[in-house]
Amino acid sequence: MTTRVVLIGAGLLAMAYAAGGALTDPGLDVRGVLLFLTGVLIAHDAVWMLAVLGTGAALARLVPPRHRPAVRAAAISAAALTVVAFPLVTGAGRAVDNPSVLPLPYGRNLAAVLLVIAAATLLTRLRRPRRGRPAAGRKKSERPGDQGPGPVDG
Repeated sequence: MTTRVVLIGAGLLAMAYAAGGALTDPGLDVRGVLLFLTGVLIAHDAVWMLAVLGTGAALARLVPPRHRPAVRAAAISAAALTVVAFPLVTGAGRAVDNPSVLPLPYGRNLAAVLLVIAAATLLTRLRRPRRGRPAAGRKKSERPGDQGPGPVDG
């Protein structure tokens, strides 16, 4: 709980700092900022969230229940990474006369990172759980294979 409070506090401080800096900037174009924020809101809620929910629904039908959390986390991570890397992969903004603007093979690097995400997900799913270790967050009577409280001797 304290970690959550610290993270929320840090986020609020960062937003207050950014808003204060923007409001004290003499060259602030309020309409441009509002247009940008509206576009971000629409892109997030109308595009990104629908894609995440649709992918989650599809994975719920295709992936066994015990593997769903890891596969969903991998899919969301891969999608977010791909969205961020897409302009670099396509070369948006690359000047033909200046090869040092985007000098790396971003498509190959993106593919490599996506393969690492897939391999890490596969390895976590193939790893066998240790026997004899109690399930985290469960009372003894709720653990699989436990018959619950036994007869009281006395």
